[in-house]
Amino acid sequence: MDILRLRGGCGAVLLEDAESTLSFLVPFGTAAQWQLAGSSCRTVPAPGAGSHWLLPPAVGGPSPVLTDPVELRAALGEAARTLAASDRL
Repeated sequence: MDILRLRGGCGAVLLEDAESTLSFLVPFGTAAQWQLAGSSCRTVPAPGAGSHWLLPPAVGGPSPVLTDPVELRAALGEAARTLAASDRL
């Protein structure tokens, strides 16, 4: 999330506390082409019990509501490489 925010491309993000899962809002149809180990693309309608917005959808605000899937994939790859490098230290 921080990588995307630094690049100005982070849309709304939902945190599901029970699993510490981050859900990024992406354009409809992304799930059909999403294949990235360690992640999934699924329907998350709205915050429910045990979840809340980390970055709420701000229609008309300075940030996008949706996250571009290409930028999300790149940020997740960068985060994975950064974590792997820190584990080697």
